[in-house]
Amino acid sequence: MEGATPPASATATTPDAPSARSAPAGRPAVVVLSSLVARGSVGGRAVVFALERMGFPVWFLPTVLLPWHPGHGRASRHVPPADAFAALAADLARAPWLGEVGAVLTGYFGSAEQVEAAAGLVAAIKAARPDALYLCDPVIGDQKPDGSGGLYLPEATAIAIRDRLMPLADIATPNRFEAGWLSGLPVGSTAEAIAAARALGPGTVLVTSAPAMMHRSVATLLVEATRCLQAEHPLVEGAPNGTGDLLAATFLARRLDGMTSEAALPRALGAVFEMVARSVRAGSDELVLAAEQDTILHPMAQVTVRAIATPKPRAK
Repeated sequence: MEGATPPASATATTPDAPSARSAPAGRPAVVVLSSLVARGSVGGRAVVFALERMGFPVWFLPTVLLPWHPGHGRASRHVPPADAFAALAADLARAPWLGEVGAVLTGYFGSAEQVEAAAGLVAAIKAARPDALYLCDPVIGDQKPDGSGGLYLPEATAIAIRDRLMPLADIATPNRFEAGWLSGLPVGSTAEAIAAARALGPGTVLVTSAPAMMHRSVATLLVEATRCLQAEHPLVEGAPNGTGDLLAATFLARRLDGMTSEAALPRALGAVFEMVARSVRAGSDELVLAAEQDTILHPMAQVTVRAIATPKPRAK
């Protein structure tokens, strides 16, 4: 992996080194780096719950500690010291059980230094298990229909995610604003969003909050090198936060279970749509993951999926 050197402690060859342990039978472990809230179902709380409910062991390294989602109001925010976070990431990178890990999922980061430590951990995991998947959910910002919004973390952190993590990712799950910011391209139309997604680098990109064809609908684009799918479902007013976290986790889980991207998309998005609808019906300001956990495994909601014709990539 060019530009992603694992921590020195991860390269030692000893009887307890990761290469000495083979991957166990059954579902692989997933390493998750994201935020941790005391109350709510966002960030790492949503990701870890969904993955464990689907049968995947999780190694969770929190990047920031919050009492609740910032959208509920101002509150304290604790980011671990950069050296302490890097030391924890380096410990995981040299863990004797690294062969158990089949995937990494990263979300919100508290600093650019954390991104650097995460890049080293991803590289170490892929060195120990080359078939491991890395899903980068580049949680850097959003834009409302009225044009307000933008980056909600320091630009240096967003740049680090763009330059250090996106080149390592097999799968990325940006929203439309994030796809545009990371690629530097316009995303006003479906064609533009597809072009921006392909410019990001990962072989599979899900663009959430994409332009929809149906009135009062929400669209997600699945963009790969030679195909693009658009999935839509009706808009649910008052949707709680955490939908992007849940989509990233459920899509990755379906892929780890052997599904193609095309098959995983409606299953993952159907689970998110149904969870949102059930949460709003319950009058909750958070996703009711525990109460409606069967929805994660067996979603009944249907989403509309259609192929989008796009120009074939030019031969180099």
